[in-house]
Amino acid sequence: MITLEFLITSLVIVLIPGTGVVFTISTGIAQGRRASVYAAIGCTAGIVPHLLATVLGLAAVMHTSALAFAALKYAGVAYLLYLALMTWRDKTAFVIERNSAARSPRSLMINAVLLNILNPKLTIFFLAFLPQFVEPAGGPATSSPLAQMLVLSGVFMAMTFLVFVAYGFLAHAFRLAVIESPRVQAWLRRSFAAAFAALGANLALSER
Repeated sequence: MITLEFLITSLVIVLIPGTGVVFTISTGIAQGRRASVYAAIGCTAGIVPHLLATVLGLAAVMHTSALAFAALKYAGVAYLLYLALMTWRDKTAFVIERNSAARSPRSLMINAVLLNILNPKLTIFFLAFLPQFVEPAGGPATSSPLAQMLVLSGVFMAMTFLVFVAYGFLAHAFRLAVIESPRVQAWLRRSFAAAFAALGANLALSER
């Protein structure tokens, strides 16, 4: 069940930059390490519904229902484009001011949760990914497929959280070392806005 192959594959998947990684890194740069941890918590929590959908078999319904997939997909596209617009317009996003007001932990986690909930590709991904590592129930030492799926999901979530925290801490170090320049701040703001927009466009054009 929890094999070296599963751990390596999961690590590679988590390390690949996506919406959650972009959000956590941008939060770490803009608000520091503590804020990036809240972002990582939210991103991790946001995959719970997709994992539950996979474990309970609801992913199969989404896979066969074009309407359900399209509705969730375009809600995700709209939210990514909204984040892109807000990031582009926020002139203070990467300005380092020790006493400036920051977004609340609740706000950060809600935004992070929504990012992953509104991505229907995650459900389809887990439907294809997790069952590959489930051992057939047959021996006394073998857990039920449901129990194995839950354990695999828990391990994947733990890896997601740890990797995202690492991304956030690295972003914070980059923040302190590099972005004192207003020109660099503007470049970062526009880069993250473009990244959110590109992820939204990619999601809009994706097939099930």
